[in-house]
Amino acid sequence: MLQLRSMLNVADNTGAKKVQVIGIPKKGNRKYAYLGEIITGVVKQALPYGQVKSSEIVKAVIVRTRKETRRKDGSYIRFDENACVILEGPSSQEPKGTRVFGPIGKEIKDSGFNKIASLASEVY
Repeated sequence: MLQLRSMLNVADNTGAKKVQVIGIPKKGNRKYAYLGEIITGVVKQALPYGQVKSSEIVKAVIVRTRKETRRKDGSYIRFDENACVILEGPSSQEPKGTRVFGPIGKEIKDSGFNKIASLASEVY
């Protein structure tokens, strides 16, 4: 559960390290974004040789949240950090990077991000 101005770690190899949430598109006036949803963010920290630069506006999908998410079978999934994967373009579901670090929730695959799920080391 992320709100505006939340800071996320970046779980791919695009060169960005931290992203701040600046918008939750196509959700009306909702205040929170959850696992598997697309957000608009601004890169706050980045490596100097990366694909994305600091202060660049990007689209990203949330792959890990500290707040637990309830599943249909009654179980809950929770991670140690808030993390996202940067997407290729504004309407694309393809990741910009070629690697995804760390585990992701299976809600990512259910949301249609099959490429991200296949690049991840573990899907919980």
